[in-house]
Order: sequence, then C-alpha cells, then structure tokens
Amino acid sequence: MICDDSAVIRGALARILDSDPDIAVVAKVENGKLAIEQIRTARVDVVVLDIEMPVMDGMTALPHLLRADPGVRVIMASTLTTRGADIALRALRLGAADYVPKPSSIGTVSDEGFKRELIGKVKSLAHRRRGPGTPPRVRTPIALRPAPPLPARLLAIGSSTGGPQALFTLVQGLGRSVSVPVVLTQHMPATFTPILAEHLSRLGLMACTEARDGEALVAGRIYLAPGDRHLLVEGGRTGFRARITTDPAENFCRPAVDPMLRSAVHAAEGRVLVAILTGMGHDGLAGTRAVIDAGGAAIAQDEASSVVWGMPGAIATAGLCHAVLPLPQIAPKLLDMLKGARP
Repeated sequence: MICDDSAVIRGALARILDSDPDIAVVAKVENGKLAIEQIRTARVDVVVLDIEMPVMDGMTALPHLLRADPGVRVIMASTLTTRGADIALRALRLGAADYVPKPSSIGTVSDEGFKRELIGKVKSLAHRRRGPGTPPRVRTPIALRPAPPLPARLLAIGSSTGGPQALFTLVQGLGRSVSVPVVLTQHMPATFTPILAEHLSRLGLMACTEARDGEALVAGRIYLAPGDRHLLVEGGRTGFRARITTDPAENFCRPAVDPMLRSAVHAAEGRVLVAILTGMGHDGLAGTRAVIDAGGAAIAQDEASSVVWGMPGAIATAGLCHAVLPLPQIAPKLLDMLKGARP
C-alpha cells in the first residue's frame, strides 16, 4: 500500500513497484486515516507511508497501522531535511521497519538508485512475513569459530535496513564499559547521519559523533561514518585516526562497511571485533573475511531478531562468526570479548 497525499508521487511509486513481477500495489491512499481503513480489508505486507499529510499524518497513523496488523512492515517516506530525518528516526523507534528518502520531484523518482532502493527494501521486508501454514526455512547449521587469543583493540559495527532500531538496543546494552574506540557504518544519506549520531548520544551512555577526517579515535566513544562518505581507520600501536574519503561506492553503498573493515585490519593488526547487524545485501562480508583471516572475530545478529537477515546472514552462513545471537544478547557478548582490551 502506498500512502501519500500527492497523486503524482503515488502514481510514480506505484509504477516503480508494479514494474517488479514479485510486487503488487494493492492500495493507494492519500492520508493516514484511509490507510488504517484499508489495512483492515486489503492484504498488505508493506506500507510506504508519507510523514506529512492532511487529515492524518504518518506519525499519527503509524501506531494505528501496527495495532491493526502487527505483522505489517512500514517504510516511512521522509524528506531529505533535518526535520524529516529526525521524524523518520523517531518513527523507527516507534515500530517502523525502515525509511526511504522521499523523492522531491519526478526526476528524483526516476533515479535508478532510488528505484533499486525502494524495490529492494519492499521485497526484503515482505519476505520477513510468512503466510499461515508456511513451513519454516531449513538452514544448514552454522559453523562457529573459536574466540581469538588476544582481545580486540577496535570495535567495528555495520548495519543497514533496520539498523537504527538495532543500534539503539545495542548501544544501551554496551553502556559505558567499552574499553576501545567504536567505529560504525550505517547505510544512510548525509542528512540523516548527524541526526542518528544525536539520537544515539541522547541515550546518555556513549557519546556518538560523525567522524571527522584526521581526528583521534578515543576509547568509549562511537564514530559514525558520515552520509555519502566512507569511514576508514588509520594508525597503529600509538592510536587510531579517522580518515573520511569519497572513494567510489561499494556494494552500491557509500558509506560502506567493507572499506571500514579492511582499513581497520591494517590499523589494528587484525585485532578487530566486528558486529554485523540487520541489513539488506552483503556489505561487510568481504571486510569481515579480511578481519577473520588476520586473527580478529565477528558476531552476527540472528535471523529471528533481524528486520532483514542479509548482511548478518552473509557472514554467518560463510562460517566467519564466533557467535550468531539475538539482538539483546550481542552487547553482553561483545563486552565479554573486550575484557582486557587496551585502547
């Protein structure tokens, strides 16, 4: 279902989604009130929900939609403004599954990157909803690796679809006890990353800021890759520094997890602890393999607690993990593995 007060945008989004044979647009409505009425009658797996609409806006409609159908996945369509980013992140904390930057014009809607992102997110989120009687998928048991002998000198986190909600839980669980610097790449546009850093800092546990080129990385702080920039790690035994680059996108992403992990391997001489959280695609797989080959360790979020088990599933099924855990158990495991770590 597409819920947007602009008939032009509703039509454009519907054409994009209907172009994929696996997607059917079953309803198009212009406000949240109509969306709530439709969700009770139409079979809807995913809602693309505009934030600002007359009659009833998206933030007001969101909890009603989730109550009417707890299994539905909601993608917020947010304008690329500071206010839009703040509202979208609040929506994620209230139960929205993801967001897309709302196109400001038909030219934006026709952008191939936007089309790929929208279709990919809708399909990934729809796959998380199994119909009644659908047998659970049978997976090959995941092979786990022993913990490395030396504690990590750096904690590196990667996430994408569903990542902000997972990061709120993870950071709360880590508390103030992290004895190494934390570098974080979340797939997110430039307008959104400073707002995410602010929301994570508001938890009052570890300070989180967008990383700045050349700054020293201090233990117990989180350094977030800025939107549309890769975050790399430089340095050695005397400490680490951030390097911010405009190198080409990897895995269709900038920032991307793989370049962050590759650089961390060299800077920390392999002593890197990786946490890969919910996300679409396989960004982080090659970088995690480099970490493991150099003597580091990795933990993945499990499928049941992930919004999309793409990124964590990729490293888990490749046999690169020390543990594959539900989200609430990841922070305690990371803290246990970091015991004795030196910044």
